[in-house]
Amino acid sequence: MSDLLERLRGRGWRLTAQRRVVAEVLDGDHVHYTADEVHALAAERLPEISRATVYNTLGELVTLGEVIEVSTDGRAKRYDPNAHHAHQHLVCARCGTIRDVHPSGDLLADLPTQERYGFAISAVEVTYRGLCPNCAA
Repeated sequence: MSDLLERLRGRGWRLTAQRRVVAEVLDGDHVHYTADEVHALAAERLPEISRATVYNTLGELVTLGEVIEVSTDGRAKRYDPNAHHAHQHLVCARCGTIRDVHPSGDLLADLPTQERYGFAISAVEVTYRGLCPNCAA
């Protein structure tokens, strides 16, 4: 389970009703909603929330480093609240479903020195692609 709400409270981020409901929608495991999906789910809880407020809140959360913007294959951006938990993504090539995965080993150490070309590498992002069980059936 994501600890997004606790992290935001710990930062002293002002949790208005609108911000709180966006954070609640994003809170959870394997959450990778588009902005429109966040808006639709937030509107179920707070009907008066505007699309602009959702987009602005998502932008603030990304700027704060509390949510990661995930882009895959030209599809709509998705928002991942697990910004503080090391993980990679498994993406269905057909429907776009995204799951968090935690491969074993050290992905950075697995890159041979000669393949680093002098870069001082600070992060590794790996996306595994395939078909989810529903699409494979």
